[in-house]
Amino acid sequence: MKRVLFLLLLPSFLFCEIYFLPQDGKEALKEIISSIRSSKISIKAAIYTFTNKKIANEIKKAARRGVKVEIIFDKKYNQKRFEKSMLYYLAKYKNIGIYLLKGKPYLHRDYNGIMHIKAICIDHKKLIFGSANWTYGAFENNYEIVYIEKNYGISKKFEKYFEKMKKESEKFE
Repeated sequence: MKRVLFLLLLPSFLFCEIYFLPQDGKEALKEIISSIRSSKISIKAAIYTFTNKKIANEIKKAARRGVKVEIIFDKKYNQKRFEKSMLYYLAKYKNIGIYLLKGKPYLHRDYNGIMHIKAICIDHKKLIFGSANWTYGAFENNYEIVYIEKNYGISKKFEKYFEKMKKESEKFE
C-alpha cells in the first residue's frame, strides 16, 4: 500500500526544478527568460529589487505580444528614483501595469514593513520564486535559491494573494 501511495505522490515532484545560485545562476536566469518568452496569457510578478535588463526586455516583448503584465514593487525601496530599477523602464510600455506596495505598519513604531517577495506567475500555471531578486548580483555572485513549480493549484493560490496585494497597492503612473 505504501508503494502505491508513493507512486501517486511522485508525479507532483516531477514538475519542479530548483537552482542554487551562484553555481546554477546562468541556468536559472535562462529558465526564467525562457518561461517569460513562452508566456501567452499573463505574467504577474512581485519583486523587491529588479535591475536585470535581460529579464525586463523579455517582459517588454511579452507585453508587445499581447501578454497582460502586472508587476508589484516595494514602494519604499522604489520611492526615490532609483535609476537602475526596471520599474521606470517598464512603466512606459503599453500592456504593463506597475504597482507600488507599502508594507504593513509596525505596531508602536513609525515605519512600515516591506514587500519583499521575489516571484513570478506565468499563464496561471507556472510559479517561479525564491530568495533571488532580479539583479545581476543575485544570479552571478549571491548565494540564493530559485524554485520553479509547474502546478495550477499553487499558481492560482499565488495569483489570489497577488490580487490582494494589488488592491492594497497604488498604481504607478
